[in-house]
Amino acid sequence: MPVLELQSIRPRPKSPFVRLLARQLDPGSSTALLLRAVSAAFFIRMIVVLLVYRSLPTSCPHFGSFGWELGWVAGSIANGHGFSSPFWPATGPTALVPPVFPYLLAGIFRIFGIYSLHAGVVILSLDSLFSALTCIPIYFIAKSAASSRVAGYAAWAWVVYPFSIYYSTVVWEWSLTALLFTSCLAILLRLHAIHRTSIWLAFGAVYGLTALVNPAILSVLPVLLLLAIWKRHKAALPWRAKTLLALAALFAVLAPWAVHVSRTMGTVVPIRDNFWLEFYAGNSGDSFESNVRWAHPASNPVEMSEYQRLGEIQYLEKKHWLAAEFVSHHPLWFAVATVRRFVRYWTGFWSFSPSYLRLEPLDLPNFFFCTGVTVMMLRGARRLWTQRREAALPLLALIACFPVTYYLTHASMDYRQPIEPVIVILVTIGIFGVAPHLRESSSELSESVSVA
Repeated sequence: MPVLELQSIRPRPKSPFVRLLARQLDPGSSTALLLRAVSAAFFIRMIVVLLVYRSLPTSCPHFGSFGWELGWVAGSIANGHGFSSPFWPATGPTALVPPVFPYLLAGIFRIFGIYSLHAGVVILSLDSLFSALTCIPIYFIAKSAASSRVAGYAAWAWVVYPFSIYYSTVVWEWSLTALLFTSCLAILLRLHAIHRTSIWLAFGAVYGLTALVNPAILSVLPVLLLLAIWKRHKAALPWRAKTLLALAALFAVLAPWAVHVSRTMGTVVPIRDNFWLEFYAGNSGDSFESNVRWAHPASNPVEMSEYQRLGEIQYLEKKHWLAAEFVSHHPLWFAVATVRRFVRYWTGFWSFSPSYLRLEPLDLPNFFFCTGVTVMMLRGARRLWTQRREAALPLLALIACFPVTYYLTHASMDYRQPIEPVIVILVTIGIFGVAPHLRESSSELSESVSVA
């Protein structure tokens, strides 16, 4: 082969940045890749934490930005008043919020000071760590559904994903829920092939712990567990005993809190009792154009006064009745509102009116970003369904079932956080495919030229 031809096909040297990026995205050793991804994710989030943590005690009255209802309950626990007062001021025992995050935050308050800057740094650092560690189950879910190369891309996509960065620097349970729920999903995708009883028990226990952080994840357990059972049944493997053990472990974790809170509130409360309050607040006839002045005690003084006067249980019973009455008399309004919440959940769009955008100026850029993410997610879902239908089923079931509660109540971006890792995985598949083609490296090309 002439020298001229050899020179013409020799690859151009890559820039240092491109070589560095290629090394980071190269699956190589999964341990090394995940260590780099988790470290980078934590570093990025901590930079943001250092920029925002000083605003925690001052950005909202009564320390609202310290976790709102979760933070107020944590403050009550830390002050020795028990699991109570989900609003400001003190309002008595509550079951409006699940227990894990308030107790975690209360422990931090006890050590570092209630609503102190030190406590703010610690809780936001933990949220950042939880978010960074989510790279690990994302990698294994994507590897199971697609390939190790896509798994590496998905882990690194989570590192820089704007929603994962932003919501990990807010005092709430989102990052912890995403980590635990995504870990449960990673186990569940392999559960049908696991014979060890201890793993099934561990799955049930971890899922129960996740439900005590955010009970909304229980809504998809029947569907996901049925898919695992179906796979075992199809492979002629026993499933009844193991399924019962997993469910027993789940209930064993949930039961102590359910018994305690039911006795405290004087009525049966599985984990929390806030559904009808949120349903009423989201369907009380509030203007489509505002969506910020909800009929909710946290933001409405009239509702707060009524909550204090009636007490939590009677207040919620009244809201249940009012919500049912409202929907029965305004079915078309409810149908339109549900559709709009569906659209908002997947596009970030609520209203383009000037009055609304003055209150929510970031909604417009968020609309374009969120809509683009959804389009790529749907493309990834289609690719996965076309090429690996069995692997696609659990992920698509999760995307289809989990948001239903929020279509009926509220549909802002924060309610997507438990499934945001799966969205990132599907977006990655939408961009790169299920098993992207491995191109020849420079050394392989040079070697082939030499042989020629």
